[in-house]
Amino acid sequence: MDLVIRDARVIDGSGDPAIRADVALDGGRIAAIHPEGAPGPRPGAVRNLDADGLALSPGFIDMHAHSDLALLRDPDHSAKAAQGVTLEVLGQDGLSYAPVDDRTLAEVRRSIAGWNGDGADIDFDWRTVGGYLDRLDRNFGGQGIAVNAAYLIPQGTVRMYALGWDDRPATGAELERMRRLVAQGMEEGAVGMSSGLTYTPGMYADDAELTELCRVVGSYGGYYCPHHRSYGAGALEAYEEMVRLTRGADCPLHLAHATMNFGVNEGRAPDLLALLDGALADGADISLDSYPYTPGCTTLVAMLPSWASEGGPGRTLERLADPETAERVRHHLEVLGSDGCHGVPIEWDTIEISGVSTPGLAGYVGRTVAGSARARGEEPWTTARRLLTEDRLGTTILQHVGHEENVRQIMRHRVHTGGSDGILQGDKPHPRAYGTFPQYLGRYARELGVMSLEECVAHLTSRPAARLRLPDRGLVREGYRADLVLFDPETVAAGSTFEQPRTLPVGIPHVLIDGRFVIEDGRRTQVIAGRSVRSTRP
Repeated sequence: MDLVIRDARVIDGSGDPAIRADVALDGGRIAAIHPEGAPGPRPGAVRNLDADGLALSPGFIDMHAHSDLALLRDPDHSAKAAQGVTLEVLGQDGLSYAPVDDRTLAEVRRSIAGWNGDGADIDFDWRTVGGYLDRLDRNFGGQGIAVNAAYLIPQGTVRMYALGWDDRPATGAELERMRRLVAQGMEEGAVGMSSGLTYTPGMYADDAELTELCRVVGSYGGYYCPHHRSYGAGALEAYEEMVRLTRGADCPLHLAHATMNFGVNEGRAPDLLALLDGALADGADISLDSYPYTPGCTTLVAMLPSWASEGGPGRTLERLADPETAERVRHHLEVLGSDGCHGVPIEWDTIEISGVSTPGLAGYVGRTVAGSARARGEEPWTTARRLLTEDRLGTTILQHVGHEENVRQIMRHRVHTGGSDGILQGDKPHPRAYGTFPQYLGRYARELGVMSLEECVAHLTSRPAARLRLPDRGLVREGYRADLVLFDPETVAAGSTFEQPRTLPVGIPHVLIDGRFVIEDGRRTQVIAGRSVRSTRP
């Protein structure tokens, strides 16, 4: 054998109690598992690693990642590798970089620069989903990428490609073009389709349009992953819409960063869970992901009413430059509650600037919009408007509107999986980008006892693997891929905080992808072992 991990506390991802065992790896797969006290000789190996009380689990699967460009530019990618993440799902929230034509690529690069940077350092030598996945595989001189990656077709980008940024129903020809683009993406290896239904232009799609696209996805064995139309006022109705829509389309549903935010939803997690339980009992195929923190993270421009973004980023900036139109935007934000802010009037003291694209604006980072406005002796909207304009819509924010009890109740649910929603851009990113998985293991399993360690590992491994239809990942089983994590159950913890968000976790000394150490003795190796993970049809 290439390697035998001796005397490990094997938490196999099924949720079953841990066992003590030797685990042998060979050729990038788990070749043998020899439980303590089992008859027969223990497996021999070229190399032995004494687990010495460490837990051994499958590699963690990040069901909601925004590393679409980070994986292409960063061979290290310790933000995820050091957490034990061995697979990320990209293409989230309906906006990413394939499929595109030249016009669409330029527009999407600009519209999500706050998530991924403007991509000036990237050679965008692909236009299709298959081309993007191929690019992941041949990156860094053909070595691949830091961790494995699967991809969701972004519905907002598809709509942008087919009919631009217009707020109108698609024509029959445009809908057929979108159907073909989704079918092609699924043929080329996408695992499903995402939407961002509070982001333009994806939010302009009505239910009939989304249903037609979901029918295509479901026919290929994929799933639909919507950031639905509201996480604030009307949140429960938005969840109901997604359940109803996907059941009508015969397409599995995976709810992105599922939570209940803003004051109107405090204590309402049981309402969401009752809705899901009823649908599951009736035969629906539903899963969800969440991150173990209360604040959210997005772009400042996402808060605007959707009409202000119709026509694309250039038109948004024109509207902000016009005093009369800008005043209409302010009224929608502060009085009416814009659809971009989930139907809730914006509270500027909850909006913390986490990153800017323009270096001269760095002084705003780490301060709320309200706090910066007070320091300048002006109204918050004046400050926000200046930021949007001078940063060319590239500002990212933390939005402090979550509720801890909602977070805990949702993460206990049997169809829950872990997703970081990690945005790596900005001077002060959300700590979830560097801390989600050790936060689950350390704070919520060990310290708070929200779930057992074995159950927690199942949420992060086998459950997401089952949603992705991966036949050889997510469990410690003979024949499965040797994507594994060794962590100390007594010390594992997130190092990242809101004050120091780029701090790596503790208590995760070893991470292997394809049987090769990407983290060894707590340090990043030079191994680049990740590849694209393409859909397997049922």
